[in-house]
Amino acid sequence: MSTPSHAVRIYPSKPDDVYLFSTCLIDQFTPEAGLDTVRLLEREGIRVHYPEAQTCCGQPAHSSGYPDESRAVALRQLNLFSEPWPVVVPSGSCGGMIRLHYPHLFANDPELHAKALALSERVYELSEFLVHVVNFAHADLGAPCTVALHTSCHARRQMGSHETSAALLDTLDKVNVVEQARIEECCGFGGTFSLLHPEISEAIVTDKVASIKDTGAQWVVSADCGCLLNITGRAAKQDEVAGSTQPSLPGAHLASFLWGRTNAAEGGVS
Repeated sequence: MSTPSHAVRIYPSKPDDVYLFSTCLIDQFTPEAGLDTVRLLEREGIRVHYPEAQTCCGQPAHSSGYPDESRAVALRQLNLFSEPWPVVVPSGSCGGMIRLHYPHLFANDPELHAKALALSERVYELSEFLVHVVNFAHADLGAPCTVALHTSCHARRQMGSHETSAALLDTLDKVNVVEQARIEECCGFGGTFSLLHPEISEAIVTDKVASIKDTGAQWVVSADCGCLLNITGRAAKQDEVAGSTQPSLPGAHLASFLWGRTNAAEGGVS
């Protein structure tokens, strides 16, 4: 297994410019999380550049055992980030794919391997970047609330960004963070896993929803939209079956939660 990227990482000073790799799920389902990522970075005086030709990181094909197809998708991304700026990814899953797996995908082509390696060294998961590069620190303007943090498997085991996600929530002095039982377990999404094994996925996410609800959390926060959509979607289905019109477990991407709690113009709305 690859060594987690956070184990030997040396962080740069805060840059003037960064690239944003927004991810498919944010682009298609939760664009506000991408916009809030931009808002968080621009507030720090950083110019955010978004190459419009970017597509998928290639992880669905890679994790399904199709390296050639994954390589073809990854190849489209290699030349999009030509300036030597950090590439910020609001997803530990996609960040882990580019940082850890791109060099392996192109291991047999010296030129492309060099490009993939150079790109991988500039990739930062959002919470990692905010903690270690930006030194995020803003007043918590929201009302007191209790939240549970869920971290994706790749963010936890490949990027180590469960630590930085938790650190960011700890900066919010009106937010009580509670820990669900078996916090390190998967939510059942797993990208294509949820499509290939829907019954198993449903059983896993049902258990995850129950463990989060048992904490009394008012919100679930995650830095990965796949997990967030899976968890809140399952909770919403349970609400529908129960005839409830109020969401029993609302969720927010970490970027949107941070922006809402620290933006004076919004009155610190979570």
